[in-house]
Amino acid sequence: MKQNVSHGTRFFFATALLPCPYLPGRIERRVVTELVGRDVDRLHDVLSAAGFRRSHGVAYAPACPDCEACIPVRVAAGDFLRSRNQARIIRANKDLRVSIATAEASQEQYELFADYQKSRHAAGDMAKMDFFDYQTLIEDTPIKTFIAEFRSNEDDTLVAACLVDRVEDGYSAVYSFFAPELSKCSLGSFMILWLIEKAKSEGLPHVYLGFWIRDCRKMSYKIGYQPLEGYNRGIWRPLTADNVQEWPPTGMTP
Repeated sequence: MKQNVSHGTRFFFATALLPCPYLPGRIERRVVTELVGRDVDRLHDVLSAAGFRRSHGVAYAPACPDCEACIPVRVAAGDFLRSRNQARIIRANKDLRVSIATAEASQEQYELFADYQKSRHAAGDMAKMDFFDYQTLIEDTPIKTFIAEFRSNEDDTLVAACLVDRVEDGYSAVYSFFAPELSKCSLGSFMILWLIEKAKSEGLPHVYLGFWIRDCRKMSYKIGYQPLEGYNRGIWRPLTADNVQEWPPTGMTP
């Protein structure tokens, strides 16, 4: 299929059907397009606002047969209010120092990434990645991207990192990882909270968090960042604890 986007014609392609990595017994298919062209940042902005995600040099969105469980979500950063638990997470990590670096891979990052994968996702393909695979994950980006490093003030140890894309209306969290032995510190949540506060302080309205999946534990936690919006059938709509059972809202029309 093809579609006119910005300058010229934009081609979109459907991937082969594969087992869903999130919901047992489901089938996954994606629609993808290359992030190329003279106005690639603008293209990425448009696609992000339409529920697409970036991986390397492509943008993709779910196009699964008979399933709408994957909901693109974004936090309304300007209106975000921390819960008590989120305030506790920020206090627990007050001794961390954050620095923003260009999207360049380092051996230090890779060692942390590898430890995280072996601890949290040992059966996944990412656990098999060598340094050069990791380097591609970080550096293969055609748009504005940075990596946020979170270090201990005490000994400057790298304890967490988050790869982030800059979009016109905010930030998009691409991938994050942290020291598995510090899981009780909720570093994954802390990185999201930091990114929301960064967007808020800069007057940027949104932080994109990828997909929320109600029936998948490792993806459903995003409902805790309120106010949250979900994208379905061409519209961003409020997604709250009160209406969570109504998603995906298949009865609604754009």
